[in-house]
Amino acid sequence: MRKIMKRSAIFLAIFIFLFGWIIRSNVQASTPIELYDNVWKLINTKYVDPTNNEQDWSKWRHKYDNVIRTDEDAYVAIETMVASLNDPYTKFLDPKEFSDETGSIKGSLKGIGIQIGVKDGKLMVIAPIEDTPAEKAGLLADDEILAIDGKSTKGITVDKAADQIRGEEGTQVRLLIKRKDLAPKEYTITRAEIEIKSVSQKVPDNVVMPKDICYIRLSSFISRNASREVSDIIQNSPYKKAFIIDLRSNPGGLLSNAIYISDMFLNGGAIVSTVDRDGYKETQKATHGVLTSKPLVVLVDKGSASASEIFSGAMKDNKRAVIVGTQSFGKGLVQEINKLPNNSGINITIQKYLTPNGTDIHKKGITPDVLVEFTEEDLKNKNDVQLKKAIEIARELSNGTYMLTNNNNYY
Repeated sequence: MRKIMKRSAIFLAIFIFLFGWIIRSNVQASTPIELYDNVWKLINTKYVDPTNNEQDWSKWRHKYDNVIRTDEDAYVAIETMVASLNDPYTKFLDPKEFSDETGSIKGSLKGIGIQIGVKDGKLMVIAPIEDTPAEKAGLLADDEILAIDGKSTKGITVDKAADQIRGEEGTQVRLLIKRKDLAPKEYTITRAEIEIKSVSQKVPDNVVMPKDICYIRLSSFISRNASREVSDIIQNSPYKKAFIIDLRSNPGGLLSNAIYISDMFLNGGAIVSTVDRDGYKETQKATHGVLTSKPLVVLVDKGSASASEIFSGAMKDNKRAVIVGTQSFGKGLVQEINKLPNNSGINITIQKYLTPNGTDIHKKGITPDVLVEFTEEDLKNKNDVQLKKAIEIARELSNGTYMLTNNNNYY
C-alpha cells in the first residue's frame, strides 16, 4: 500500500494552526474499509466547499476497496483522499498525532518541557518551558542536543526527536548538551505531566512596562485554560489604566477561546460570524459580560492567525482597541475535530468566518490601525519597536490624548 501512496508530512507543519470547535466522536467502524468509508461520508456532508475542490467526490468512495486490508492501509488511503481537497487544514491524524493534538487542547503533555527546533542541521533547544523539569535541570535556550539516550541526533527531524524525548510520567531521558564555549554535559531528566501555558505576563527584554499598564502575552488559543488565565489577570488588575494584548506569532487555537476572550472586552456587539457549506450564517455576539472597559491595544504580526484574527478583528470592527504591528496571517477557516475508531482523528474545515463588519480575511489578514515594522537594526539590537509603540498608544488612550489618523505608520 505504501508503494501506491506516500503518507503526508503535513501534520507538524500546520498542527498549531488548529481552529476547531469541538471534538466529536460520531464515527463508528469495525473494519479498515468501514473506517475509510465513514471518513468519506463525513467530508461529503461537512466540508465547507460543497464541490470538494471542484471534483467528483464519489470517485473516492470505493477507490481502494481492493487494497485496504489493515488500519495502516486505511490511514494512507484517507490521507490520499483528503489531499485531493487541497486544504492544508483538513487533515487526518493517526493515533499518536491525535493524542498529541488533544493533549495540547487539554493543556498538558507528558515530557520534560522544552521547545526544540533544527537550526543549521543541529537539534537546538528553542526555550525551556517555565517551571518544568527541563528548566529545573538547567537547560537553556540555544543549547545544542547532541544525543538522546546515547543516540546521536545528527540528521534527526524535530518530530523524531520529540518522540524520543516524550514519555511516560516518572521515566527518565538522558540528553547530551553542548553549550557555547563549554564541554558537552549529560543531563538526566525525569519526565512529568507538563502544563501548557499559553498566557504570560513576562515582558520582553529591553522593554520597560509602566506599572499602570497591564501586559498580557497570549502565545496560542489552543489550551482550554487560556480564557480562564486571561480572565484571572483582568480581574486581578483593578488599578491598571490600560491593557496590551500581545498576539504576535500566535497561530490560533480554539474558536471558543477567541469568543470567550473577546467577550471579556466587549459590552455587546458581534464577535464573529460563521458560514457553512449551505451558506447558513450564524453570528456570535458579546453577552454584555464585559470584564473591563479600559483602553486596549492589540499587537499582531504575520504569525498571528486564525483565533488571533477573530479576536483582533472583533476588537477592530467594534472600535474597542487600537491594532498595532503588521498584517496578520490570513486564516479565515474553522475546523471540527472528529475522533475516529482506534484513537485516530480527522480535522475537517466546516466553515469560513467573517469579522463583525462582514469581512472575509482568508488569505488577506487583519490590517493594523498603526503599522509598525522592524528594521534590520531593530532586530539586531532586539529593539521591540512594536511593543514600545503599543505602550505609547496605551498611555495616550488612558489619558485621552490619542488620535488615530491615516498617517499612523511607523517603521
